Amino acid sequence: MLVLLASVALIAVVVIGLTSAGGGDGATDPPDSLADAREELTGAPAPLAALHAQANELLPGGPSAFDQRIAALKGHPIVVNKWASWCLPCKEEFPVFESIGTKRGKEIAFLGVNGGDKDPAARRYLDKTWLPFPSFTDPAEDISRQLKAPKNYPMTVFIDRTGKTTYIHSGPYRSDQALLDDIEQYLGA
Repeated sequence: MLVLLASVALIAVVVIGLTSAGGGDGATDPPDSLADAREELTGAPAPLAALHAQANELLPGGPSAFDQRIAALKGHPIVVNKWASWCLPCKEEFPVFESIGTKRGKEIAFLGVNGGDKDPAARRYLDKTWLPFPSFTDPAEDISRQLKAPKNYPMTVFIDRTGKTTYIHSGPYRSDQALLDDIEQYLGA
């Protein structure tokens, strides 16, 4: 009986500890679906609404198309996330970008760059999950080189309202708060 009570107490301590660790800085709270994200993003300014209209799509065009989109977003802070379907840390941070891309998408532009990947693999991955913004295909990493985002994955590039890169984050974001902290620090948004 004493062993049973000790076991129950230990399980309770572990569950409470894990529950506490899941809150605060570790919390990620994405919408349930892309449809929910699009509904939440309704009413965004036109340049940002154009991004939301292409949510979860892979866009062609390479660096010139990417540059045109960045120019169209001038005046808005931009967060560019480089990811690949084969990258486990990229997959782990997708819920953070689903969450913050939705919560802050009316004031901040979010873009993806699918680098070093094959389009069919990336499309299959996006069919299983979603992003509330589009991603440019970058199989030869031409956009990534232009952004000065090294070959590591994932990488997140912060671009201010004037089009200047202010920070490049290497590695995954593991919580909403971690990404929000960098947005505040490097974009003032």
